Amino acid sequence: MVSTVDPQSDRKSPHETPSATAPRPLWLQQLYPFEPKRFDTGRGELSYLDEGEGDEAVVMVHGNPTWSFYYRNVVLGLRGKIRCIVPDHLGCGLSDKPQDFNYTLAEHIRNLRALLDHLKLRKIHLIVHDWGGPIGLGTGLLKPEQLGRIIILNTAAFADTVVPWRIRLCRVPRLGEWLVRTFNAFAWPATWMAVTQPLSRAVKRGYLYPYNNWHNRIATHRFVQDIPTGQHHPSDGALQVIESRLLLLRDKPVRILWGAKDFCFNYHYYNRWRVLLPSAEADYLEEAGHYILEDAGPYCLQEIERFLGLR
Repeated sequence: MVSTVDPQSDRKSPHETPSATAPRPLWLQQLYPFEPKRFDTGRGELSYLDEGEGDEAVVMVHGNPTWSFYYRNVVLGLRGKIRCIVPDHLGCGLSDKPQDFNYTLAEHIRNLRALLDHLKLRKIHLIVHDWGGPIGLGTGLLKPEQLGRIIILNTAAFADTVVPWRIRLCRVPRLGEWLVRTFNAFAWPATWMAVTQPLSRAVKRGYLYPYNNWHNRIATHRFVQDIPTGQHHPSDGALQVIESRLLLLRDKPVRILWGAKDFCFNYHYYNRWRVLLPSAEADYLEEAGHYILEDAGPYCLQEIERFLGLR
């Protein structure tokens, strides 16, 4: 995902950091009509949505380069029926973006586990996408007795060496950081490469809103750097622990909704999930891309409601 122009970026001061406490523009409030809460991780504050009531909740975990904005329509559809918890990982969305944080898989799991423990939920159901797979499942499988139903959207939680060249380019030392943090050459191209149905200008702006300058794009780049490959990568150990626990999901109800036109999480990854979890309900949606909730949003919401017993 490479670009030399960032035409969709909001032109803010280099020192302005979009956050849950800062006023949001009207156009964003219309798409994202929520009042986020804050949780102090000790290394920075997480912004998270907490909509609905009860000690049973659906926890929706986003990936890179998205944020809780990705789940906005799911939250609007579910919050009157079940509590919805949707965090922005540190460095993402409206959360703090510390420049000295160790942006690794283990640290993101630590933050999410701390948030969920703080909320004292009796039961959680998971919806995971992209990096939300290893982070969300890694967090949930620390307390499998708390886990209810799991919905998997275009993600992986196991080591693999299949990394597209467009992502490998963003991992090249110095060059990758320069491309991603100077030109937004990961989040901006994703607004058209990750979908099959063009996003509206406002929705594109929503995805890019938190990532408006070098400082605020730190996690976008660090997530790319942190992709475990099983080849002596620093996060391989954390991923191996998660992968060793995935068989516990065979005792849980699992629903897979997969966008087939995904250049990154392609059929190879979908098939690995099908082999790992042969009893899972699965849909391979031929006309949807990586941002499956954009390309097939109404169908996904309907299936999520049905699977969670809310219809």
